[in-house]
Amino acid sequence: MLNAQSILITGGTGSFGHKCLERLLQNPEVKRVVIYSRDELKQFDMAQKYTDPRLRFFIGDVRDRDRLAHALTGIDTVIHAAALKQVPTAEYNPFECIKTNVLGAENVVQACIDMKVRNVVALSTDKAAAPINLYGATKLCSDKLFIAANNVRGGQDIRFSVVRYGNVMGSRGSVIPFFMEKRKTGVLPITDTEMTRFNITLEEGVDLVIHALNHAQGGEIFVPKIPSYRITDVATAIGPKCEHPVVGIRPGEKIHEEMITETDALQTIETTKYYIIVPMLFGHNAAELLKTYSAKHVGTPVPKGFSYNSGKNSDWLTVDQIRTLIRDQVDSSFEIAPSDA
Repeated sequence: MLNAQSILITGGTGSFGHKCLERLLQNPEVKRVVIYSRDELKQFDMAQKYTDPRLRFFIGDVRDRDRLAHALTGIDTVIHAAALKQVPTAEYNPFECIKTNVLGAENVVQACIDMKVRNVVALSTDKAAAPINLYGATKLCSDKLFIAANNVRGGQDIRFSVVRYGNVMGSRGSVIPFFMEKRKTGVLPITDTEMTRFNITLEEGVDLVIHALNHAQGGEIFVPKIPSYRITDVATAIGPKCEHPVVGIRPGEKIHEEMITETDALQTIETTKYYIIVPMLFGHNAAELLKTYSAKHVGTPVPKGFSYNSGKNSDWLTVDQIRTLIRDQVDSSFEIAPSDA
């Protein structure tokens, strides 16, 4: 599906952008990849690492619709990854978070329609399900904008969809790099001993995006079936001999994350590898949409009362599995010294 296409990634200098770019450039038939972001230093560093002549860079902000439209000239596919993602930062700077995550999402939608892009996938987060913090609320709003965009495309050949997943292992700002650094001090602060999170690798995140680009009919939220981990197990995996003081949750944090609520489940189907929240499109019967999307994705509706919660997950990472993933995904030199075991 991506053969002979020109693809733009907003926020493409982040962890996801690097991994997604590697995947796209492995396909010799991809015509062009444009990285759209506002940090010139990150773009410079990225240009030193990737020298493929199909790669282009655009300095720009999703807050600037005119600049977006200019960057989208000749683009077939957009992967929208740009966002302000830090929960405490969003709580302290709410207006800035809204400008990027909500108004920026609107700009992406409008610019993609204006420039006749054909396929758009937006990255979401588990925090968008039943949000209790501003970041999650802005991403829920963004999700709604991308889903509703399928109502206003008219006869234009364009599809908008969303992918929603949990914490990306090793991404900047996530708990594992934080613990890796803090273990040098001998102290790994635990927010709450009951806390759990979903876990996904960067490769799995890219797989999900590619799947959505290839299979979305328009309006779906794709949710991967992924394992959970206990924060205490992460601390044990990284620093078993460190002190693990309980410091309390930060403003806007949950004990467990949820990716599909019981209400979402009324319009959710299950496939072999994914859950798919079917859109409620204007002018369409909800039951008929569920039936249509079930047939197209070869899925079945989830049972009544279903929810997808990191604390109630049936798939859990063990301490040893966490250590292996850290070596494979974060730091190949990571090991537990004999004195720490």
